[in-house]
Amino acid sequence: MSKNTKQTSSRIATLAAETLQNERASQTAKSLAASALAQRNGSKQTGAEMEDLAAKVLASKHYADETKELAASVLSQSNKAR
Repeated sequence: MSKNTKQTSSRIATLAAETLQNERASQTAKSLAASALAQRNGSKQTGAEMEDLAAKVLASKHYADETKELAASVLSQSNKAR
């Protein structure tokens, strides 16, 4: 199985941390933020379920730009073989 070695950037990690602390952030945004932070260091990569969520967010016009940024980061760290 192919492994993606990309990691979340400092800027996205900061956005993710702010999103998790924001009580007004949606559950979708918080899920993407948690995934992005989990991939900040180490060898974790995006799972299939999170890939699907990120793709749906990017395809929709109903999400904030910050949520789409998190989705793009998470999706860029997905398994290339999937």
